[in-house]
Amino acid sequence: MRSRGNPRDLQTRHSLAREAARVMLDGGIRDFALAKRKALERLHLPPATPLPRNREIEQALLEYQRLFGGAEQAHRLREQREAAVAAMHEFAAFDPRLVGPVLSGSADRNCTVCLHLFADAAEEVEWRLLDLGIPHRNTEQRLRMSTGEFERVPGFGFLAADIPVELLVFSGRTRRHTPLSPVDGKAMRRAALAEVNRLLAPAPGPG
Repeated sequence: MRSRGNPRDLQTRHSLAREAARVMLDGGIRDFALAKRKALERLHLPPATPLPRNREIEQALLEYQRLFGGAEQAHRLREQREAAVAAMHEFAAFDPRLVGPVLSGSADRNCTVCLHLFADAAEEVEWRLLDLGIPHRNTEQRLRMSTGEFERVPGFGFLAADIPVELLVFSGRTRRHTPLSPVDGKAMRRAALAEVNRLLAPAPGPG
């Protein structure tokens, strides 16, 4: 079997990472496995071809957006992060945390703003949605937790203007564990309001 360090394999993996990134951006999908399969098809490569890691694809996404996204992508990302901040204020009682592509900066215009909330019961978050008069729908995500087990985490989805937002509610035993990131399999990065506000702060000008 060829080594993952083989220069030809590395070049193929880099090509696949770039193509998978284009698949995700063009199709508005966030499923890394599906993007890899489609990239293999687009490049006419056999199924046994060495595949890039999810982290490599995310890096290709960031690079692709930096080169081709321009002001439009930066503006949309700012809108998504502003929507996150607004929702975090409204649901401050549930210690909200921003996660996913909107936090990492790899989000495209179709991405959902995902917040993790913490409550004794999901109904508490729904009562808050009702108090605010926000039309919403019930959602659920199956997440792999730091214990190695999969848990079904309930949530609620709604639109903030044209930006989709999902609130996932961690209660009971799910409250005690952190989900694993689909990108690198490590504990998912979660950002509190102060960190998200820092992401929105203007970059300092030249001294």
